[in-house]
Amino acid sequence: MITSKIISNGILRALATILVIAVVLYFLYEIQTVIVYLCVSLILCLIANPLVQFLRNKLKFNNSLAATTALIIFILAIVGFILLFVPLIISQANNLSLLDTNHLQQQFIESEKGIETYFNIQHVDFDKVLKNPKVTSLLDFSYFTAFLNSIFGFMADMGMGLVSVFFITFFFIKDQDAFKVSARKILPDTNEDKILNSITKINHFLTRYFIGLLLQLTVVFILYFIVLIIFGNKNAFVIAFLCAILNIIPYIGPIIGTILAGILTMISLIGSDFRTEILPTTIYVIIGFLLVQAIDNNISQPIISSKSVNSHPLEIFLITLISGITFGIVGMIIAIPVFTMVKVILKEFFPNNKIVSVLTERI
Repeated sequence: MITSKIISNGILRALATILVIAVVLYFLYEIQTVIVYLCVSLILCLIANPLVQFLRNKLKFNNSLAATTALIIFILAIVGFILLFVPLIISQANNLSLLDTNHLQQQFIESEKGIETYFNIQHVDFDKVLKNPKVTSLLDFSYFTAFLNSIFGFMADMGMGLVSVFFITFFFIKDQDAFKVSARKILPDTNEDKILNSITKINHFLTRYFIGLLLQLTVVFILYFIVLIIFGNKNAFVIAFLCAILNIIPYIGPIIGTILAGILTMISLIGSDFRTEILPTTIYVIIGFLLVQAIDNNISQPIISSKSVNSHPLEIFLITLISGITFGIVGMIIAIPVFTMVKVILKEFFPNNKIVSVLTERI
């Protein structure tokens, strides 16, 4: 028989549960920066695993020395990136400081008239449009200095974050075997083997995935670099590198990279004739980037991603699309790793389920 006491106790337990959940979520929200550090450190650990195993097994490095060597390589990569990135910003800022907006406006109007004549298009008075105060204000590149200041401020704030990430990563790499031993002591005996097997498989697949991602970015970088070299871009290496990094964001990243490449190409050609040099070269670069993206989207990306996590290319496409619609850019970036983790866990805990069997037959 249900009494008022039982009902009140149930309500109190429900309220207590809600309160505990709310406190936990609030706590996680407050330490979100630490969670980000842990996630980044885990990714670095997964990427470094093959190198660390090589250093341990082939060169007989101890755990501390192998972890230190891996971190030094990461630090050198970051320093190299900064040494490439900063000169690009400075050179583009110098180009913008030399920009003659009146001359550029006149060239644009002449090009527009030529296009109208060639295609027999109804005239649009761009001269009037460009003299509009709202439009001419957009040609004021003084905002670029503020943008640079924000970039450098952001880099300064990232200093502490990098130190924290590298500190955590060092111990993730160095003591990962000890973590597994400690986990065995904590985990419940009934599911201990399943949980440890899941962790081992997830570690294996995600390591392959991130290495595959690096391989994909390398292929895209080389193709971007070739396109920019063909059209004589002075900063071909750096621009190709930045646009390749943007490819980490599925579908959206390549579009941003193409726009960035077009803008930087136009800026690098400032001082040349707009109609005969700047505009044609920019169009050719954009077309070249679109061809590279077609190759990447239809060949290298599906093959590398599907092979690294043992998933069908259609699965990769659909899960990325759904995650992007649901969670935006962040969802698109983490879609494949999270999907792989879920598949491994389902395979380990529900191997006899028909749906799970179909989804995880490649694992």
